Amino acid sequence: MTEKSLSEAEYDAITDAAAHWCMRLHAHDCTAAERQAFEQWHDAHPLHAFEYAAMLEIWDVADHLPRVEPTAVVVPFTPRSRLRTYAIAAAISLVALPLAAFTGWEAGWLPSSYEHYDAANGLRQVTLGDGSQVELNLGTELVYSNYKDQRRVTLKKGEAFFKVSHDSAHPFIVHAGEGQVRVTGTQFNVWKYEDHVRVMLLQGSVQISSDRVHGSVPLTPGMQASYRQGDATPSVQAINPNDTALAWRQGKLILDNLALADALPLINRYLNKPVMLADANTGAIRIGGIYNITEVNNLVPSLPKVLPVYLTQNQDGNPVLNSIPRKAPKS
Repeated sequence: MTEKSLSEAEYDAITDAAAHWCMRLHAHDCTAAERQAFEQWHDAHPLHAFEYAAMLEIWDVADHLPRVEPTAVVVPFTPRSRLRTYAIAAAISLVALPLAAFTGWEAGWLPSSYEHYDAANGLRQVTLGDGSQVELNLGTELVYSNYKDQRRVTLKKGEAFFKVSHDSAHPFIVHAGEGQVRVTGTQFNVWKYEDHVRVMLLQGSVQISSDRVHGSVPLTPGMQASYRQGDATPSVQAINPNDTALAWRQGKLILDNLALADALPLINRYLNKPVMLADANTGAIRIGGIYNITEVNNLVPSLPKVLPVYLTQNQDGNPVLNSIPRKAPKS
């Protein structure tokens, strides 16, 4: 028995609901009851999940539209296409207000192209619409938008190595966490895990800036910058010549005698359930080794065999590493 086809009105009602939930879930006053209601709606029909995912992609574009004094919003309406004008109008009306006017590409508010990439199952190499080359680490997700005066990438999660096509008239901007990397043509790596972002520059020059303050910090080749949520300015330092952070490009995770507190963010980015530390003493235990990034799941259960730790589980189902207390020497 085939499933009943939805009418135009029913389809548009789902799109309208997806736009509503996208707005509410990004609102600061969204309640637990609303989130539960969203989960029920999301799981009720495959099309609900599909439309909400599409709305999130539109949100990524709308989130970087310029904010100006509120005036009327003019949105041309035509019959829907793959990403229906209705959906775009709904997202902009709900998310990107206020706007002075809807003048699209010419005003530099909307992109001429929008591309979404992910590397869910392995390393991936992609060519963006401007010709720039990007290598995506396992578990990475990013979106690319081409505007009249600039090229924008939003690194939603994971890690990417960029070889940017030079175009001084159209700067290349990578948004990651609460900051951005601005370039015209260069080679650099951006890693994002939770609220931590690290940028490593190999060639060319970039400007690192925070969403919280005006001004930027320049990087030259051989330098790196890192920042977290709440930082006014990034921390800048030279890249260690023996740094193994880019080993992922060969499918490897290299832990060079790191404290577990420093190693876990590098491990957890490849795990569905991140590993937690029981205490600071556990975090101080050091670990080393070379691992295949596609087999990091096998690393966690093996840790008690090579380190003085044992595994437990917290109430959220996360594995927790606990140090084994040292026995006091006999007198």
